[in-house]
Amino acid sequence: MDATFTLTLDGRPRTLTVDTRTTVLDALREHLDAASPKKGCDHGQCGSCTVLCNGRRVLACLSLAVAHDGDEITTADGLAPEGERHAMQEAFLDSDAYQCGYCTPGQICSAVGMLAEAAAGHPSAVSGDVAAPPVLDRTEIAERMSGNLCRCAAYVNIVTAIERVHAGEGAR
Repeated sequence: MDATFTLTLDGRPRTLTVDTRTTVLDALREHLDAASPKKGCDHGQCGSCTVLCNGRRVLACLSLAVAHDGDEITTADGLAPEGERHAMQEAFLDSDAYQCGYCTPGQICSAVGMLAEAAAGHPSAVSGDVAAPPVLDRTEIAERMSGNLCRCAAYVNIVTAIERVHAGEGAR
C-alpha cells in the first residue's frame, strides 16, 4: 500500500508517495536523491544513516518514512546554507576526523544532535550527576557518540572535532 506525505528535507518541502514499509533512509536516498545519509548495516547498529528529525538524532534505517509526515529532516548536506560549511563540518576537516568518509555524514549529524541534547541537559550513561548540567569531557562525548561506528577508527579525532565546536572554535 502506498501513502503520500510531505516532509521538509534540508529546508525544502518535499511531497512523495512511497510504500508504507519504506524507511526514511530509503525514501531519502532512492526517492529524494539525498546521498549524504549512508546505508551501512541497515539494522540501526552503525549510525551511518543518522539524520536530524526536528532537531533530534534519528537512525533513518529504522524509521518508517510515512511516520514523518510534516517533519523536518536535516542531513549533513543541509546543516549550513548551500556553498557554506557548518561549524561541525569545519571542525571535522580541521581535526582530520575522517578517513574513508563513509560514516562522516552520520557522525556529523549525530554530533550536532548530541550537542543539542547536552545543551538541553539530557544526561548520558556516564553522566556523574544526572541532575546537574552535563559536562562534555572526552569520556562523555565518546559515550554520547557510541552509536556511531567508524570502520577506520578515527574516534580520537572525532571527539576532538566535537570538543572544538563545543568550545566555540568554529566558523559558527
